[in-house]
Amino acid sequence: LKDDDSGDHDQNEENNTQKDGEKEKNDREKPQSTTKRKAVVPGPAEHPLQYNYTFWYSRRTPGRPTSSQSYEQNIKQIGTFASVEQFWRFYSHMVRPGDLTGHSDFHLFKEGIKPMWEDDANKNGGKWIIRLRKGLASRCWENLILAMLGEQFMVGEEICGAVVSVRFQEDIISIWNKTASDQATTARIRDTLRRVLNLPPNTIMEYKTHTDSIK
Repeated sequence: LKDDDSGDHDQNEENNTQKDGEKEKNDREKPQSTTKRKAVVPGPAEHPLQYNYTFWYSRRTPGRPTSSQSYEQNIKQIGTFASVEQFWRFYSHMVRPGDLTGHSDFHLFKEGIKPMWEDDANKNGGKWIIRLRKGLASRCWENLILAMLGEQFMVGEEICGAVVSVRFQEDIISIWNKTASDQATTARIRDTLRRVLNLPPNTIMEYKTHTDSIK
């Protein structure tokens, strides 16, 4: 990740100076500490988004099984934004998915929702998954997150976040929603995905519930 001075690194520095165990304990005891310390708000004359969002990044060694605990330790918060301008400030400094190496993921989730199946906002939900051949991830990811930030899915509060996963043979993008059992909502998300990503008609799209993923 390219570094920049967006001023949102104080939390990362603080986390790095703590041992992992302490960090976990602190996270459990005061999950809202960062929000209380410095709420992210749109700057003067900026264009506010409907929700605040947080960028996350994770990377893991393939072949090594991941427990949810090790996954949580592996996932790093990049920063939170509340306006269109703040989004571009982060995004313009971030490596594009197509330029990432190894097993790497970018996650963009509403503030307060962790990109984990077990999170309260996600646990009854699921995700649409699209597998991409190499070379398409950067453009598809950008189109997907701009559609999400611009509220193009029109499903109320249902969208939780989006993920792009860079793998050796292929790349995968997915969008997560809260209620897997709501078929009208999942169908609308699917149709919007087709449109905003300009997918060919024969593209295979898979919906997977998080309970299945956990199993």
